[in-house]
Amino acid sequence: MADAYDVVIVGAGIIGLTIARHFLISSDLSVAIIDKELPCSGSTGAGSLLIGRTEEESDMLKGWVKQLCEAGLKAEYLSSNELIRKEPDLLVDKYSAAAFLPDDCQLDARRTVAYIEKTNRNFAAKGRYTEFYNDPVKRFIRSDINGEVKAVQTSNNTIYSKKAVIVAAGCWTGSLMQDLFRNWEMDLHVPVKPRKGHLLVLENFNSLKLNHGLMEAAYLKHSTISGIESSDPEQNLSVSMTANIDAAGNLQLGSSREFVGFNTDLDESVVSQIWKRAGEFFPKLKTLSLPDLSAIRKVRTGLRPYMPDEKPVIGPVPGLSNVFLAAGHEGCGLSMALGTAEMIVEMVLGYPEKVDSTVFALHKVC
Repeated sequence: MADAYDVVIVGAGIIGLTIARHFLISSDLSVAIIDKELPCSGSTGAGSLLIGRTEEESDMLKGWVKQLCEAGLKAEYLSSNELIRKEPDLLVDKYSAAAFLPDDCQLDARRTVAYIEKTNRNFAAKGRYTEFYNDPVKRFIRSDINGEVKAVQTSNNTIYSKKAVIVAAGCWTGSLMQDLFRNWEMDLHVPVKPRKGHLLVLENFNSLKLNHGLMEAAYLKHSTISGIESSDPEQNLSVSMTANIDAAGNLQLGSSREFVGFNTDLDESVVSQIWKRAGEFFPKLKTLSLPDLSAIRKVRTGLRPYMPDEKPVIGPVPGLSNVFLAAGHEGCGLSMALGTAEMIVEMVLGYPEKVDSTVFALHKVC
């Protein structure tokens, strides 16, 4: 079966879906979105109140708050006394401090995706939007005239692109592009790789009260861990405290990050480390045994798209003017999706850029 659309997007995560939405609401272009599974089968997540527990971390938070304020964002530095008033269940000592963002909020990833999908599907009746799910991409088809990618061949369809092909396949982007370009004599290296995470969820948990989403300052150091996989699992794993209560009253605890390829199996030893780390911040949890909570316990695992330089790749593929990449956002997909979508749409439509895209360009990593 062959279909033709102005824009073809590979990847139905939060980035791909948001790019589709932006094309649909800001232009007259038609959009097809392709995924080997269902939407957000990889990773989509979010976070807020940043906690420091050492003098060094407190100084870092002061500097961070200053930067945010200078950028026009509301941010406050909280002393230990101010922090304990906001979060009474948090263990606070004389060195404890926090960066507080009063306008920050928590996004429910699944509800966000459902909302975006609903918006996109409103354009289906107008013939401007189609989803090809559970339909893996097999190859790109190039034009004999100008060498551009003219179609995307999947297991079940050949989907032609009139204007642009956008690859937003998360942590699969690097391996996918390598596979697709292997026979084209192009040296294309996209260093996006999977970084596995566990999230511990305790349903209807009322033994701990949280007034904000929290994460420890060390969470920001996740990105400093080497992207090279080690034979020693301990060298690949980092665990930092994140905690929030979702809209359904469930306690969500994280966060782990590790390089174990594309393995998404649940690892109980990692879950135990998440629970132990959370207990160091919330004494009430130390009085509870995680095995005793099995009836209300769930664990989610996913793969974050990691980039060695901590910046996503956003922009055209060198040598292929109609193929664009949008990947490598790691744990920031929800917060960066709208900006990424706007940048991609500007590039495809030839509009003046509002953000300098050179720092996200692929040529910097090829």
